[in-house]
Amino acid sequence: MKTKESLQKGYRYIFGPVPSRRLGLSLGIDLLPHKTCTLDCVYCECGKTTHLTTKREAYVETDAVIREVRDFLKTRPVLDYITFSGSGEPTLHEEIGEVIRFLKSEYPEYAVCLLTNGTLFDQPQVREAVVEADLIIASIDAGCADTFKTVNRPHPRLDFPSIIEGLVKMGEDRKHALWIECFIIPEVNDSEREFFQIKTHIGRVHADKVQLNTLDRPGTESWVTPASPARLRELTGFLMGSEIIPSAFHSKIGQPDESDLHQRIFATLRRRPSTLEDLSRSLGMEEAFLWQHICTLLDRELIEKIHMPRGEFLAIKGQATGV
Repeated sequence: MKTKESLQKGYRYIFGPVPSRRLGLSLGIDLLPHKTCTLDCVYCECGKTTHLTTKREAYVETDAVIREVRDFLKTRPVLDYITFSGSGEPTLHEEIGEVIRFLKSEYPEYAVCLLTNGTLFDQPQVREAVVEADLIIASIDAGCADTFKTVNRPHPRLDFPSIIEGLVKMGEDRKHALWIECFIIPEVNDSEREFFQIKTHIGRVHADKVQLNTLDRPGTESWVTPASPARLRELTGFLMGSEIIPSAFHSKIGQPDESDLHQRIFATLRRRPSTLEDLSRSLGMEEAFLWQHICTLLDRELIEKIHMPRGEFLAIKGQATGV
């Protein structure tokens, strides 16, 4: 019988491919130990930040990341994006630019995406490191410093006006697409006054697309609730040209090898809770067959169920609450 340790072996720095509601089929690259970030957002699906920092360093070995990417991409699988995301803020890794340049040089057929909170773009070296990414998706969840502290719970060294200025400069420096995401928490950041300020900040960035998001997977704090579809539609009307992040995705991935199924389940759930449907789409396997393996992991108490409005989510045991 496989042990918990053997089940979790496999790739350490890449995960998926996972079905993304806005990026299609995405191979994730995780450059940080769980959970290292500049923020401790109340809604984060990765759980509570355990290492709140603004210090940039080589948190994981860059050469090891590149070796894993090479190994996975050797068969040139079908992907929509290779995405920097996972266990924290990717731009904290001081060599993220090297990994982006490697991807654009050796695998130019793949689009590269950076999911970032945008808190470090006031640093010119950070903007320069990520400028070659095909798509940068950054966040603006607040209109003022007080709401920023409530929703995003930043490192004490971070300054909200400087973050906005950094995003404006990223909008000027970028070579490719820049999107802004705004995460809506009812009665926290969706008032008329707050949203007018958010709209003003977003307007200065001159993004190619603005997307509204709300709680879909379990967040860090239990009091965070999703905005209703009607409320999201109202806000898109106020923020002209914005859209609601879609809720469905259809995978193009083929059937994976059964031998590495448990490894891939763990690699996905380590980064974010998923429904059975999410995993089925990601792994390209029938739900009924996949459920047999999920039941085994549940019986061994390696994963757990979490109930949410969108359905029943699966997560690594204890991880969803930041334990």
